[in-house]
Amino acid sequence: MLATLTAGDWLGLGLFAAVLATLATGYPIAVSLAGCSMIFAGLGWLFGVFDLAILFALPNRYLGTMQSEMLVAVPLFVFMGFVLERSGIAEALLTTMGQLFGKLRGGLGISVVLVGALLAASTGVVGATVVTMGLISLPAMMRAGYDAKLSTGVICASSTLAQIIPPSTVLIFIGDILGAANQAAQMELGNFAPDAVSVGDLFAGALIPGLILVGLYLVYLIAMAILKPASCPAVPMTPAERAALGRRVLWSLLPPLILVVAVLGSILGGLATPTESSSVGALGAVLLAAARRRLTLDLLRQASFSTMTTASMIFLIVLGASAFSLVFRGLGGDHLVEQGLRQMPGGAFGAMVVVMAVMFALGFFLDTFEIILIMVPICGPVLIKLGLDPVWLGVMIGMNLQTSFLTPPFGFTLFYMRGIAPASVATRDIWLGALPFVALQAAGLALLALFPAAATWLPAQLFN
Repeated sequence: MLATLTAGDWLGLGLFAAVLATLATGYPIAVSLAGCSMIFAGLGWLFGVFDLAILFALPNRYLGTMQSEMLVAVPLFVFMGFVLERSGIAEALLTTMGQLFGKLRGGLGISVVLVGALLAASTGVVGATVVTMGLISLPAMMRAGYDAKLSTGVICASSTLAQIIPPSTVLIFIGDILGAANQAAQMELGNFAPDAVSVGDLFAGALIPGLILVGLYLVYLIAMAILKPASCPAVPMTPAERAALGRRVLWSLLPPLILVVAVLGSILGGLATPTESSSVGALGAVLLAAARRRLTLDLLRQASFSTMTTASMIFLIVLGASAFSLVFRGLGGDHLVEQGLRQMPGGAFGAMVVVMAVMFALGFFLDTFEIILIMVPICGPVLIKLGLDPVWLGVMIGMNLQTSFLTPPFGFTLFYMRGIAPASVATRDIWLGALPFVALQAAGLALLALFPAAATWLPAQLFN
């Protein structure tokens, strides 16, 4: 195959390698994507394999991103997560859940998993989520006498649930890109009236696999409580705390639960789009903070500023990725990728395994949004043309990256945990604590690969 590569093919491969090399030097992802793309566009023009007129499509791409109603949901969900965290609602939720299950061995760990699932509407950025969960959970677990490995492992694993359990900003981008990729792929296959793939489809598709992961985590914690009870002791409660537990459940647990159910339920029930539901979630978080008398101008300023910086970072990557995909396709890189994947042993499934392996490896060096905005536009249309279901593919991507971010020694989540954990917690403990959850993630990923209906059944029931 190498002997048949054209100058454009080599430049396409060079562009991909140059982006990765530039990122390895610590350059910002948006600048790396856009800068390398412009350099290789110029090289392609010099070699006569790239038409500079292709770049005239870039302003329309940027305008389309700015006018996308679907992407408005991203800053709103981010704002919702920051308000819940900065107002102390997330901490009260964890404390109450811990007391509710605390009389059981492993109960505090169970509460961390459940709170991680309930707060999956947070930023969707791995670093922000693990730092938030770690600062809230780790001191409480250490005070309760939990094993350091189990504590850090369950916090890291629970933090990554924000990527796969809807509503999630990661799923919004995967769904938006795969929707466009599916339409392009179906048009090339001669289907000029394809069924649309929406973010709502991906939300519905990710729900059951996400709950399966939660179930696997809980089973592991229960097994640890039985086999190694000293690693996760029960949390004693004073009579006063026990007497006030009912009121705390009504005040601290039910309102956030109702908010999350309302946001997700309105999407899955077809009552609202993800954008409309995100506005309800943002307003609901503000009202919850006000009801607890935690709403201040300073809180709103902090949440707004954090939302602005997070969303700006994400959308700068989107703009840089638009330039990258445009130049990569202009150099003929998409045809090179298609030829390579079609020659993989195992057909469509083998091609999917190769793409997942590459994305898993990239997860050691790049953040979620960087990977999906680089890889999905390139590989998504090819895999869909090979016959893979786009909803199943999107959920597989989310769960695969979730596993990558947990895997020692390079998993991003582990680095963030090292940054917030006290010196008494060794790096080795963090790595060893993550390994059982990596195995659980791998099991969940294998189940999803073997039974695609876990991701496709619910969307078909809800939306067809």
